[in-house]
Amino acid sequence: MEAAAVAAGVELGSSKPQIATQAEMAEARVPLAYRDQCAHLLIPLNKCRVAEFYLPWKCEPERHAYEKCEYELVMERMLKMQKIREAQETKVKGGASIGLIPATAKLA
Repeated sequence: MEAAAVAAGVELGSSKPQIATQAEMAEARVPLAYRDQCAHLLIPLNKCRVAEFYLPWKCEPERHAYEKCEYELVMERMLKMQKIREAQETKVKGGASIGLIPATAKLA
């Protein structure tokens, strides 16, 4: 995978910086699977959820900000993977590919 990324000219990793430190995430008891570039938004969301007894209509601004951050990370990974696949296909076949991301998606 790394060799394909280098061949495609795609840099591995996210363009978003890691804002929350490992100590902050450990103190907030963020599970390992959720310690990504959006963890700094998950910490206040979880505090709000506990304070509001997990009522679904509470903490909407925090939840929206966290979900938007996660969506942007997924779209970034999909775009990178699409570039890698296109580079592999052009190297192997020289043909066109079907894109993973629709043309109507607004990428920032």
